[in-house]
Amino acid sequence: MKFRKGFTLIELLVVIAIIGILSAVVLASLNSARDKAADAAVRANLNNVRAQAELFYDNNGNSYDGACADTNIAQAISAATNAVGGTANGTCADTAAGWGMEHNLKTSATTFYCVDSTGNATTSGSSVIDDTGGSEVVQCP
Repeated sequence: MKFRKGFTLIELLVVIAIIGILSAVVLASLNSARDKAADAAVRANLNNVRAQAELFYDNNGNSYDGACADTNIAQAISAATNAVGGTANGTCADTAAGWGMEHNLKTSATTFYCVDSTGNATTSGSSVIDDTGGSEVVQCP
């Protein structure tokens, strides 16, 4: 009797199918981790905005007026926008007495991370900062 060593075609196809299913599960969880990392980058950049706004306040006669137009703050806002893939949905508003900044997160375009001059840093399900001249809203909920 002659015995052949090796695997049958069915056995090989079963192994390939199992590997395919496992790789699909791993890739799905990897995408979720990337989105969460982008959200963390948005939060970090907005916390940087807070530090830059305080420096702006100290260097501009104890006033936040014009802080949103500051070069350093604009760079931090741009970095937050890049972290979510370049789709900006953020608002920065300032008055002499305060400032507020919010930006959407990557995991949900309708969830906003908000920081302001009072030290608040919150996540909300709706946009709250208003930069309309004369009726600015500069505090997070």
